[in-house]
Amino acid sequence: MGEGLRFECQPGCTECCRQRGFVYLTEADLVRVAEFLGMTPAVFERRYVYRTRNRIRLRVPRDANCHFLLEGGCSIHPAKPTQCRIFPFWPELVESRREWLKTARYCPGMGKGPLIQIEQAKALAEEMRQGYPEQYS
Repeated sequence: MGEGLRFECQPGCTECCRQRGFVYLTEADLVRVAEFLGMTPAVFERRYVYRTRNRIRLRVPRDANCHFLLEGGCSIHPAKPTQCRIFPFWPELVESRREWLKTARYCPGMGKGPLIQIEQAKALAEEMRQGYPEQYS
């Protein structure tokens, strides 16, 4: 991908939140978001989480993209899940120019802002791998 990537989240943009797909959680994400919302992890999980043997993800509401996406943006932004915080520096985007450019079609912040050194982008991608090993094994 060259020497670096440009990315700066654009004010008021929630395009990444509006894409189809799941928001996966780490155990630490679950605890952090629950605490931010003033709930116990058990209550948060019963209300908002779908868990399988290998994965934890937010439930997808029937009529919306995310329970926490409101008119003004992400209502849990300070405690948002790792997957959301690291976007767009996911392994599949950092490691593929084609996928990066494909994602840039809906993300107006890609290609803007400061140059992110490729080592920093790869470190964030590695954090994704560590946080979600079942997806990147």
